[in-house]
Amino acid sequence: MQTWDDVVRLASELPGVEIATSYRTPAAKVGGRTFLRLRTEAEGWLVVMCGLDEKEAMLASGSLAFHTTPHYDGYGAVLVDLDEIDGEELAELVEQAWRRKAPATLRRRLDG
Repeated sequence: MQTWDDVVRLASELPGVEIATSYRTPAAKVGGRTFLRLRTEAEGWLVVMCGLDEKEAMLASGSLAFHTTPHYDGYGAVLVDLDEIDGEELAELVEQAWRRKAPATLRRRLDG
């Protein structure tokens, strides 16, 4: 079981991350752009920014960790149940979401 604290720890290891709020809920941003958000107003799932093709693949995987709602139809974000995802997969999702929103200069810094 993962928690928002685990998400914060993983996100904070990436360059330029700010832990802030988005829609009055806890969020992680890079370059002022949200890449993760905790849905405290609903079931508590994590909103992870992704491509539509990635979203489709995650939802089709059959994993209990991945969900969506009609609100997110056609939008590049997948909902992740932190009770169902393992730490390694969460770390990959956090970095992928960060890469999607991070400026090129920060991505180059991470890649060394």
